[in-house]
Amino acid sequence: MYGGGNSFEGPAKNELVEQENPALLAAFEARIAANEKIEPTDWMPALYRNQLIRMIEQHAHSEIIGALPEGTWITRAPGFKRKLALMAKVQDEVGHAQLLYSAAETLGKSREDMIADLINGKSKYSNIFNYPAFTWADSTIISWLVDAGAIVNQLANSRGSYGPYVRALERICVEESFHLKYGHDAVVTLATGSPIQRAMVQDALNRWWTPLMHFFGPPDKMSVHTEILVRWKVKMSTNDECRQQFLDMYVPKIWDLGLTVPDPNLRKDPETGQWLYTEPDWAEFKRVINGDGPCNKERLAVRRKAETRGAWVREALKASETAHVRVRPFA
Repeated sequence: MYGGGNSFEGPAKNELVEQENPALLAAFEARIAANEKIEPTDWMPALYRNQLIRMIEQHAHSEIIGALPEGTWITRAPGFKRKLALMAKVQDEVGHAQLLYSAAETLGKSREDMIADLINGKSKYSNIFNYPAFTWADSTIISWLVDAGAIVNQLANSRGSYGPYVRALERICVEESFHLKYGHDAVVTLATGSPIQRAMVQDALNRWWTPLMHFFGPPDKMSVHTEILVRWKVKMSTNDECRQQFLDMYVPKIWDLGLTVPDPNLRKDPETGQWLYTEPDWAEFKRVINGDGPCNKERLAVRRKAETRGAWVREALKASETAHVRVRPFA
């Protein structure tokens, strides 16, 4: 995932919940409390369905768009093994999107509508993929730290309440663990290499730090979705909890490599054990998530072109009455 619901705006949740049948809602919440999985044919509140569609759809879009900045480095990766590994990783990310679109479809929104909402800008994806990957080091930071952040989110949500999403995440998390190892190895190679390589990876880390801090979404005090998502176990950890877990796991690893985190205020509070850090610019986050980032137009243009080029294939598959060429078997 590249981020779980990460926008500021949202429905008036109290009104929507109050409109539900009280008996059905009580039975639903009792199942959630008992850690039962909700399946597509089960009754669910409209808000639960809508929030899941929004969250899973954003996740699927993020996997598709997230393949683009790394995909541009396949032909330029240093060495044949790196090229093969990166190509396999990008292929996995696109496969993850297909799993997630399938999970979202069980909630009643078609894949065609989801793709249409992506390319017309109605549906969001993780803001972090609207930043450019200038160097090979950018690609390695994405593979390590962005995927690390994704795993923090995904492992938490794989214990959630909606069955199809949970099952998709279980498979995705296994593959993401390999991506993480690949990214870590690539960063270690640069961080322990020549002075030029070390400077290049430090420069990439400096560029990606703010997007990484944005990655987990707005602070809990600003998020309109967190309370209801946690209550119904759509999200198992809040945005701030995921951000703290990421810092706890990966800041020491960054320091171990001799790299510097570009935040002079980053430190642990000795009393609470929580990380203290410079609050990132949430105005920038909101601007980028709403379409005004460095690469928003470029990313959507790529998806729009792919959708246009693939239209004839989709139409051909739908036309069951069309006569197809039959290949005669060898004699």
